[in-house]
Amino acid sequence: MINPGEQAKKTERKAEEPAVEPVAEVQEQAVDPLAEVLGQVEKAYAAYVKAEKEVGRVYKSSEQQVEKTYKEAERRANDVCEQALEQASKVHEAAEQQAEKAYKRANEQAKNVYDQSVRQALIARKEAIEQAWIVRTEAVERSWKIFSKAKG
Repeated sequence: MINPGEQAKKTERKAEEPAVEPVAEVQEQAVDPLAEVLGQVEKAYAAYVKAEKEVGRVYKSSEQQVEKTYKEAERRANDVCEQALEQASKVHEAAEQQAEKAYKRANEQAKNVYDQSVRQALIARKEAIEQAWIVRTEAVERSWKIFSKAKG
């Protein structure tokens, strides 16, 4: 059997031990929420830093995409402008060629009209001279007839 004195000592030791344990548990319990909050704060800060880096990365990526889009729009605008300038140049050359052809045709027509006018003027002069010669000849003949009658 167990000695009642030993039993009491064992009970005392058991009673003393649990009294020490609750103080340690209270301290641990008090430290644990603080450590837990501190851990949460550290995690939140780490998440914040990570999010800030992600925002920076996304911003940079967005900036690069906007720059790329701008460059593409600028390239397209340059291409369209270049094509428009080439087309305008072609239209100008075609109009210039048409104008030159029209000028040559008009010049040729003017030359033909001039030549025709000169021919008609020369013909009219010749006919006028011939007619005047005929009139002169007839007048001279009449004058000689009158002179010959008067003499003879």
